[in-house]
Amino acid sequence: MTRFLTLAALVIAGYWTLLFIVQRSLAFPAPSLADAPPRPADARPVWIESPEGRTEAWLLPPLLPPAGPAPLLLFAHGNAELIDYWPSEFTEPRTWGLAVLLVEYPGYGRSGGAPSRRTIQATFEAAYGWAASEPELDARRIILYGRSLGGAAVAALSTSRPAAALVLESTFTNTTAFAAGLAAPWFLVRDRFDNLRAVANFRGPRLVLHGDHDDVVPTVHGRRLAAAAGVPLHLMPCGHNDCPRPWAVLRSFLEETGLL
Repeated sequence: MTRFLTLAALVIAGYWTLLFIVQRSLAFPAPSLADAPPRPADARPVWIESPEGRTEAWLLPPLLPPAGPAPLLLFAHGNAELIDYWPSEFTEPRTWGLAVLLVEYPGYGRSGGAPSRRTIQATFEAAYGWAASEPELDARRIILYGRSLGGAAVAALSTSRPAAALVLESTFTNTTAFAAGLAAPWFLVRDRFDNLRAVANFRGPRLVLHGDHDDVVPTVHGRRLAAAAGVPLHLMPCGHNDCPRPWAVLRSFLEETGLL
């Protein structure tokens, strides 16, 4: 029995050590640029300067020019994606008069630095600062929208910068709860995002969306985030990476909250 317990302890210790070493490559698997589509002609490249390095962003202008400064969707994508994948997905909200800022993660695509909670938050704070200073964008109507890991990026941003609304799609409650599903104890987690606390403390309008059969971030995460926000959960008929864009729900949300 002693020999068995010793072996079990060694196996667990080895597994935990491996998780500690490789967790950032698992959490932030930056894809290759080789198969990325080209930047659209109307996407304006912006280089965001922060203490963590130089990060790329693309500004997609409204397709229906507004009467004044445009409201902005500041968007953060999932962990195995690039901003290059997203411009065509935002055609519809741009026809409503919205601008879209696609912000890359440090170390992804053409951006410098390396991804971590600290560097991601610093990058998104710098991107927010750039957007708030642009005269063609309405600093009072910056809507934070994140998908999967991107939900964590914008939730963290909402704790340090004012925003008109917060939209979380397919997002986990916090990294320690997500790590528990991998049998990893909380003290091994290097990059701690607490989206549950962020969404509960955010004082503006909140929208939470989740796939009804998500097997990457189980739907219970969405239910807990919606409960913390005190809003209904909008379920989508999808898993994690196959969800249709929820533009009808988003438009109703923005109209109801007076942001569109």
